[in-house]
Order: sequence, then structure tokens, then C-alpha cells
Amino acid sequence: MDVPVSGVLPAFAQPGDAGADLTATEPVTLAPGQRAVVGTGVRLALPDGTVGFVMPRSGLAAKHGITLVNAPGTIDSGYRGEIKVIILNTDSTETYAIAAGDRIAQLVVMQLAPVNFIQTEQLSASQRGEGGFGSTGYASDQEAHHGTV
Repeated sequence: MDVPVSGVLPAFAQPGDAGADLTATEPVTLAPGQRAVVGTGVRLALPDGTVGFVMPRSGLAAKHGITLVNAPGTIDSGYRGEIKVIILNTDSTETYAIAAGDRIAQLVVMQLAPVNFIQTEQLSASQRGEGGFGSTGYASDQEAHHGTV
């Protein structure tokens, strides 16, 4: 799929990658617990029937505690402004510095199935039913029987 881009081109680090790297256009220093909105210089014209998702980079999360506040961030096909990333430093003691040009997030573009919401009085039954947060449990049956989690 062709996606017109104005400004900085997102780039795939490896062939076959799902996410294209988004880079910072400005330096930012994040103290522990601090968040900032960081520009990427990317503006897109996503085709109708597609959506962009801005996702955290796993290496930044694992090594430095850097994540995105609203992950995944949703980019609708009609949006034409700059993609900005809300970055959060979750580390409790270390400051993290971002330089202009650093990879800070990933952009995943996906096709959407058309959706038509239909009003109904009752939904069909399912095995899960109305079970919400935590309703499927936290440990596998095997872990629960061995006392490990």
C-alpha cells in the first residue's frame, strides 16, 4: 500500500518489520516519572480504510523504562497533522535524554474491515459472557497446581 508522507519518512529497520521507526525532531530530557509530547516531523495521508497505530519500542521499555502514555496512539485516515508521541519515563531514579533523530516509537499501518453498528436489545451468548477484568485468571492451570506464578 502506498502512503503519501510529508516531512520525515518513517523507516523500517529490517525487511519484514511490522513497525516503521518514528524519530524525534527535537531533544528532550525526561526526569523520572516525567512525560513529554515529542514531534516526529511525519505527516501522513493514510488511505481510507486504514489506520495508523503509534506503538512503544520494546528496547526503550526494557532497557530504560521509556514507554508511550496512550499506546497505541490511533491515527485516523483523515488526520493530516504531524504525528506526535507522548513519551513517559517510568524509571524511578534515572533521567533519560532523547536527541533529535533518536528512534522513539513505531508506526504500524493496518487495513480496517468496514463496520456497521446495529442496535439490538440482546446480544448473543458467549462462553466468557460479561466477565471483565481478570475474569480469565492470572496463572495457567499448571502454574496454579504447582504454586508458581
